[in-house]
Order: sequence, then structure tokens, then C-alpha cells
Amino acid sequence: MRINKYFFPNFVLDRLLAVYTKFAQRVASLGFAETLRGSILAGNRNRRQILHFSFLCAPNRRAIHGNAKFGIIIVTVLVLAVVIFFGVKKFQNTNAEKNNIKIIHAKNGTIQTVISTTGTVLPKNRLELKPPVNGRVEKILVAEGDKVKAGQIVAWMSSTDRAALLDAARGQSKESLDYWNEVYKPIALVAPIDGEVIVATMQPGQTVTASDAVIVLSDQLIFRAQVDETDIGKIAVGQEANVTMDAYPDAKIESEVDHIYYESKTVNNVTVYSVDLKAEELPDFCRSGMNVNVDFRDKYKEDILTLPVDAVQKDKEGSFVMVKDEETGKSVRRAITTGITDDSVIEIVSGLSSDDEVVIKKKKFSLPKNAGGTNPFMPARPGGGGGGGRH
Repeated sequence: MRINKYFFPNFVLDRLLAVYTKFAQRVASLGFAETLRGSILAGNRNRRQILHFSFLCAPNRRAIHGNAKFGIIIVTVLVLAVVIFFGVKKFQNTNAEKNNIKIIHAKNGTIQTVISTTGTVLPKNRLELKPPVNGRVEKILVAEGDKVKAGQIVAWMSSTDRAALLDAARGQSKESLDYWNEVYKPIALVAPIDGEVIVATMQPGQTVTASDAVIVLSDQLIFRAQVDETDIGKIAVGQEANVTMDAYPDAKIESEVDHIYYESKTVNNVTVYSVDLKAEELPDFCRSGMNVNVDFRDKYKEDILTLPVDAVQKDKEGSFVMVKDEETGKSVRRAITTGITDDSVIEIVSGLSSDDEVVIKKKKFSLPKNAGGTNPFMPARPGGGGGGGRH
């Protein structure tokens, strides 16, 4: 019988075959007593146990020969059992290795790299309309959200002197009040630019000073992003970006870079630069002060050969993948050249084709053995032991 060496260790096979051969030769040429005595003198424990089991109750030579055959059968069964045991174990290990790997192929795809940051909705030009003198607001002609044109009157106010005269005339008669309204004209607050009213909280009759803003206008709402100093070199005017709002994450607003500020700021010990973005069309729910997430489109490539990032390994010699050899079926190292990545897939520039079978080892995660749960709010017991009684 020929034994496959891949399913049985050589040293165990040689030992069993030697025992089997010597046992068969001795049983065929000697009687029970001589065989048993030779086995004991040889000190071979395996043969002594087999002979003792086979010939313990043999009363004569005919029984001896019959039990000898039975012993040969026992040895044969033992050999087959051990062969089967190691064969099954080898088969299980082989299956475990096969189940622990995954075969994939590189395929054509698209990679888009982005630079992500946060920002705020702000007016590009915020203009506060303040009265030329101290006085009182008489009438507000616009409301928040209204569109105004340059030269449009948005409010009327009285100086402090006019307000005092009108109050005195109002106490006298209607004719006196009309007279002073005609003689002492109110002051008009005029919008200097085309824009939108974003603040109009003043009420008629409210006293104001020359430093108080009666109306606030904005010509256009923009997104102002804060870009880290390590990424500012990758941003350019006209670069496209995708903006989403924290309050409306499903709404994506296409924008482009309008201005990059040259002066830096320090935010939480990090140097950042402000970048303004403008959108072709803003949604109606967009309001000044809203928080946004900005993704600047950095690099874009389409119809390129790609692999999952997990399939590519790297060492001091460079990037490589494990490829299945067609002749041997084993995994071999293949050096490759990589390009851009989006942290999900990576570009394969050279060294690999879509026909190659790339081998990936599946990662298994398991908790450490004997790792019990602990309560971080409970103090550790002396000696690190578990629960126990008092000593």
C-alpha cells in the first residue's frame, strides 16, 4: 500500500511500517511463546501490547496462528486509523487556509479625491445702514428677506430735535402737527447697493444713535470654509466643490472657489486660511450663519485600473500584491506601481492586469482569550483577581 506523504508524517509512517513488518515476520516464523519472549527482550512496547492483546488466551499453536492473523489485522487497522486522522486534519487545515483567502481581479473604475473641511454661510458684503444723527425711527419700509435696489428708501427717521417738535405739536392740535411735518422733513435711509435685507429688527418709535444699524443688507450669500495650511496649496480659484448643510444633509449644493485669503488665522492651535465659495443657485432655506461641510474636488480620473486598498501591501521595496501562480497555484509576490487613491480603492499604474488573480487574506478579529468585562467606574481589586470572599 502506498501512502501519500502529504497526508502522513514520514517519521511516523516509517515507525509503524517497521513495527508491522517485524511483527508479521516473527508471527510467521515463531510460535506464541518465542514471539512473546522476543518482544519482551527487545523492549518494544508497541509490539508487546499488540501480542499480549492478540495471544493472551491462545491455548495451542493453531490458535496462535489464528490470533497472529488477527494481530496483523489490528495493526493494519491502527495504521489506517492514524493515516485517516492525519489526512482529515491536513484536509481541514487546507480548507481553513482556502476559506481565509479571497480571489479578486483588478477592474476599471473612477477615482475622485477630495479635501474635506467645514465652513459657514456668510454674506459676501454685509452693509449696515446707520442714521447720520441720533434720533428716532419713524417708519420701516422693508422686511427681512426683501430684495432692494440701489437708491431705494428703506426707512424714515427723525432727528432728536424734530422728534421733540413733533411730540410737542401732537399735544397741541392736528394743524400744528401737520405744519411741523411739512416744515421739518424726516431723514430717509437709502439702500446704497442692490441686495437682500438680512436684518430689520428696529421698530417705529425706537430711539437710535449714529452707531446703531437700522437695516442690514447683503448683496450675496457665500460659503466661507476654513482650510488647513497643509491643504491650501491644493485649492485654486474656480475649483469645484460640493457643499452640504448640517441642517439639510440631503441637499448638495454645487459651488466653486471665488476667493482665497492670503492672511492666515489660528483656530485651536491650527493654522487655517479662509476660502470663499459661491453657488450658482442657493436654496430658499439657506440662511446666514448656517454650518456647512465642504468637499473640494482635488483629483479625478476615470476608466483606470483599480484595486481595493486592502489588496495592496507596501514595504521598503515598494508596493506589491500577492498573485496566484497559474502553474503551481501558490501565491507569489508581484511588484506594482500605484497612483491616486480615495481611501477605498487605489489606482494601479503598472505591474498588473485585469486577468491576474489577486489574493487577499481575510482579516479576522476576535477578543483576547480570558478577557472579561470590566467596569471603568469600579476600582480594581488588589492582585487583579476576580470576585472572592473576604479573607
